[in-house]
Amino acid sequence: MTRELINRVAYTVKQLRKAKGLSQEELAERASLDRTYISGVERGVRNITLESLELIIFALDCSLESFLKKLLEDQPD
Repeated sequence: MTRELINRVAYTVKQLRKAKGLSQEELAERASLDRTYISGVERGVRNITLESLELIIFALDCSLESFLKKLLEDQPD
């Protein structure tokens, strides 16, 4: 079950970032995180903290509600 959540978060962050036309570097800068951290999140190899997830969501100009809705709707390949 844990792997499913990590994969869904990874997929959702990547999809939203691409939809906004942001590079990993740009998202990292907006969220005050390292680009390698963003890369790890998007690849599902980082066990992201809720604090970091919140920073990323806000850096994507996304509400918590819309992020969670997308997280539950979209399925990773």
